[in-house]
Amino acid sequence: QVQLVESGGGLVQAGGSLRLSCAASGNFFRINVMGWYRQTPGKQRELVATITFGGNRNYAESVKGRFTISRDNAKNTAYLQMNSLKPEDTAVYYCNAAGVYISASLRQLQFDSWGQGTQVTVSS
Repeated sequence: QVQLVESGGGLVQAGGSLRLSCAASGNFFRINVMGWYRQTPGKQRELVATITFGGNRNYAESVKGRFTISRDNAKNTAYLQMNSLKPEDTAVYYCNAAGVYISASLRQLQFDSWGQGTQVTVSS
């Protein structure tokens, strides 16, 4: 019931910047938390950053001071500004959204949705 579309990935040299976007659409009441995760082959998906509806942010230690997460609640969109990129930031980045939707029987139910992922490659 909630679709997430990511954009903004690509190839960049070390030290460069990229900005990822994640737009949510569908039938939902509110998105409580939006976040970015990343995954490399053979490794588990790991948290990069999250942001609540009220703007509280949480970052992985490895990206603190370099990445900034933000969101536009009116547009149901989250952003990840990535600066000073390093080769070890290379991964598929996934957007996640968790919140509440109204069912056909008018019950408030929770959802947890993922985007399809966008590749970020940082060359040395």
